[in-house]
Amino acid sequence: MRLFNKLLKDERAFTGLEAAIVLTAFVVVAAVFSYVVLGAGFFTSEKSKEVIHTGVEQATSSAEVVGDIIGRETTDDSYIDYINFTVELTAGNNPLDLDQATISYTSSTKHEPSVTWGYTVFEGDDDNMLEQHEKAEIQVTVPENLGTYTEFQLEFKPNVGGTLPISRTTPGTIDAIMRLY
Repeated sequence: MRLFNKLLKDERAFTGLEAAIVLTAFVVVAAVFSYVVLGAGFFTSEKSKEVIHTGVEQATSSAEVVGDIIGRETTDDSYIDYINFTVELTAGNNPLDLDQATISYTSSTKHEPSVTWGYTVFEGDDDNMLEQHEKAEIQVTVPENLGTYTEFQLEFKPNVGGTLPISRTTPGTIDAIMRLY
């Protein structure tokens, strides 16, 4: 009986069992925590990949001016009526939908967020997409009397990609056709 009482008071086995249960709980909690952390890491890296892809797409979809900016005076009133310039894709060569683009006009006296303009695609097919090795001549209708020594800015804004700013000053004499610097 004494031996039996001694065995009942001996808690070594019970302490080992408690330690095993606690250790198992810690392992389970650590496994769940690591699963959550790995899942969040995979989600974050996937989002980062999407952001980088979108940034590269927008950065490489821009257009650039090719050649001169031409001012045209058509009404014989010494004001520039139209501005012509030619654009093509930059090195990224992602096509631009010209029908989705807008052009804004700003001078010291007027700002128009969207002006009337048209385009003609040459050196390629005649659809509305500006693609690799194609050029488009843009003709902008000036929304005000653009006289001599007037600074102005056009901004060609494609639906995807960066804005193409064009800043010029009109010369001291307005001719029927002239380069703008």
